[in-house]
Amino acid sequence: MINQAVSFKGLAKKTALHSRNKHNGLYDFGQLMLASPQFAKFVKTNAYGNASIDFADAAAVKALNAALLHCYYGITAWDIPADYLCPPIPGRADYLHYLADLLAAGNGDVIPTGQQVRVLDIGVGANCIYPLIGQHEYGWRFVGAEIDPVAFANAQRVVDSNALSESINLRLQRSPAFIFNGIIQRDERFEITMCNPPFHASSEEANAAARRKLQGLGKKTTQAAKRDAPPALNFGGQAAELYCLGGESAFVARMVMESKQFAAQCLWFTTLVSKATTLPGVYCELKKAGALQIRTIDMAQGQKKSRIVVWTFLNANQHAIWRTQHWQGMGRANQPL
Repeated sequence: MINQAVSFKGLAKKTALHSRNKHNGLYDFGQLMLASPQFAKFVKTNAYGNASIDFADAAAVKALNAALLHCYYGITAWDIPADYLCPPIPGRADYLHYLADLLAAGNGDVIPTGQQVRVLDIGVGANCIYPLIGQHEYGWRFVGAEIDPVAFANAQRVVDSNALSESINLRLQRSPAFIFNGIIQRDERFEITMCNPPFHASSEEANAAARRKLQGLGKKTTQAAKRDAPPALNFGGQAAELYCLGGESAFVARMVMESKQFAAQCLWFTTLVSKATTLPGVYCELKKAGALQIRTIDMAQGQKKSRIVVWTFLNANQHAIWRTQHWQGMGRANQPL
C-alpha cells in the first residue's frame, strides 16, 4: 500500500518546519552570538536593519552551524574539514522529528525515547549531524555508517570530543558496492534506518546546482567561471556526498533491493528523496522487493520541498511483537505528540 503525504500529528504546513523543530521562525542571532563568540564576527546588519550573515560565505555558514549545535543541542566541539558538507540544521532536524512521529504512530501516539531505540544513519558524513541532533532530542542510540575515511575520522573526533561514544557508534563501510552489508551485524536490530543520499548524477550536475544556489543568494558568476571552474559551495560537499552514478534514483534503488536482506532486522527503512520525479521509480522498486507498507512524508522549509520515503517488510503483528520485545523499560520518559 502506498500512502502519499501521510498525515501524522505534528506534521508541518507545506512551507513550515515541523512543529517540534527548534528552528521555527527567524534565527535568534543575539542568543547564537552569546553561545558562540566566534560566530559573532560573521554577523552584520543587512539592508533591512536586521542581524544576519552572508549565507554564500562557507565560513559563516559553518560558524552558524557550530553556534546552533552549541546553543540548542549541547554540542560544544564541532568542526568539519574544508570542502566537506555543512548541512542546513533546520531541515536535518525535521527529518528526525518526522521519524519520531512515524514511531509514535504505531505506539499509541507516544514517541519512544531512550537508548533502546536504535537508529542507523547511512552516510553519517564528517558533520555527524543526524546522530548529534537525534541523541539530544530523543535519547536514541545511533550507528553512523560512512564510506569516506576522512569524513569517518572527523565524525569520530566530534563524537569523542563531546563524550557521546555511548550513544553514537561509527562504522566505516569498506565496500562501495554495499549499503547495509558490512554495517548491520548479525542479530542486530534497528527501529529506523535513515539516509540523505547523493542526489546528483555527476560532478557537472552538482556544480550547476551549486551555481544556481549561489545566484539565488545574490552571487553573480561570470561566463568564464561557469565554464572553467566549480563554484565555491557555501554548504560544501565531497563527491560521495553530492553525486553518484545514476543519481539518487540509482542509489535508492540499490538501497531498496539490499534492504530486503535485512527485512527482519529493521522495523522501518527510510530515505530522503529530493526530486519528486524519483518517486515513481522508488515505488516500483519497493513493490518488486515486496515491501508491505510504503509511505511518503512531505517536508518543506520555505520554498524548498523534499520528502521521506518509508517502507517495512514486517506486518502489523510483527510490528506489535517488536514493540513488546524492544520498547520495554525505556531509559527516559516517553514523549507524547
